[in-house]
Amino acid sequence: MTIWLLKTEPGEFSFDDLVARGVEPWDGVSNPQALRNLRAAHAGEVCVIYHTGDERQAVGLGTVERTAYPDPNESNEKLIVIDVRAGQRLPKPVTLAQIKADPRFADSPLVRMGRLSVVPLTDTQYAAILELSRM
Repeated sequence: MTIWLLKTEPGEFSFDDLVARGVEPWDGVSNPQALRNLRAAHAGEVCVIYHTGDERQAVGLGTVERTAYPDPNESNEKLIVIDVRAGQRLPKPVTLAQIKADPRFADSPLVRMGRLSVVPLTDTQYAAILELSRM
C-alpha cells in the first residue's frame, strides 16, 4: 500500500473543510504526474493532508474512500478525482522546512518537485511525519 500526500490551498479547501464534510472528492488536479498518482491510489490507503500557500505544512490524515473516477464537474475525461475520508488532525503541523531539513525526505518528490499536488510517501517518510508531528 502506498501513502499519499495530498496538497490543498487552505483558503479554497482546508483540512477543516474535509473534516466537516466527512468524505469529499479530491478534485482540481491537472498535472499529468499528479493524475497518474491519483489513478494509482487504492481504497483504504492513507493520505496526509498538506496545506500549501502561506502555511506549507502537513496538518492531518485521511484515507482513500473511493478510487479514481471521472471528475463529474469537468468535460475533460482525463481529469479524475478520488474520494477522501477525513481522519485525525496531526498533533502538531509538520512544516515544509522541517521536511526539507530531514534526510529521510532527500529523494521525495515533495522536496524535488515542489509543485506536484499528489505525492507518494514511503513508509519511512510517513513515519517521519508522524514523529515530527509529536515533537
